[in-house]
Amino acid sequence: MHIMTRKDAAGGGLRERKKRATRAALAEAAVRLAAEHGADQVTVEAISAAAGVSVRTFFNYFDSRDDAFVVVDADASERVRQAFLAAPPELPPLEALREALAAELREAERQHELWSLHARVLRSAPHLLVRNLGAQMADESGLAEAIARRIRAGDDPDDDAVASGGGDTDAEAVPHRDQPDTAGARSESHPETARPEGDADRAAPGLYPRLLAAVAGTAVRVSVQHWCERPDELSFADVFREVFDLLAAGLPAPAR
Repeated sequence: MHIMTRKDAAGGGLRERKKRATRAALAEAAVRLAAEHGADQVTVEAISAAAGVSVRTFFNYFDSRDDAFVVVDADASERVRQAFLAAPPELPPLEALREALAAELREAERQHELWSLHARVLRSAPHLLVRNLGAQMADESGLAEAIARRIRAGDDPDDDAVASGGGDTDAEAVPHRDQPDTAGARSESHPETARPEGDADRAAPGLYPRLLAAVAGTAVRVSVQHWCERPDELSFADVFREVFDLLAAGLPAPAR
């Protein structure tokens, strides 16, 4: 699951909001330039100029030009994981995940044009499509670990603090990727790697967490694709809700 949203620009202190706004502006500039000229014809200098920042600032946020095209955004994925872990314990995992994703995608309709351009850029550049797939798989792996933690917390009351996002699992415990001493590891610095040392937390997610994480990513992708093809017929929220309703019902065959 790979989420592309301007929600990054909201929340946190003024300094953090400015950082997120700059990152979002760079990513949007990269996508628009690539859609117009072709990804191979776009330079870091052009992206930086379009976003109104220096080349040095660009490399505070992205390791390479291609990272900007792919729109790697671990912040959005981390927000989804934290919202999922903080959901009321009585919610089934699928419902808790739907609510976490819906909150992140609340402003999705404003992103229709940008999402369409992003899809076009990826389709026209196979190496970017492969890179994007790798980023999606990393996000999916992190989400599967969060799902496994929530399930374990339901089985073990002592883990409730972990499932609610407390203790050492806060996103703030992870260094911001645009700090000078971590600028070279942005794409790989997923917060889920900073896990507790317990044996249970080191264990690989089971079948159910992996399947649910993969299904959720597919649900988001299908929702976006379906809505982008017919934005005048339904709201994105309606499409997204229907997709998860179908999943919760066990994907019954549509009525003839």
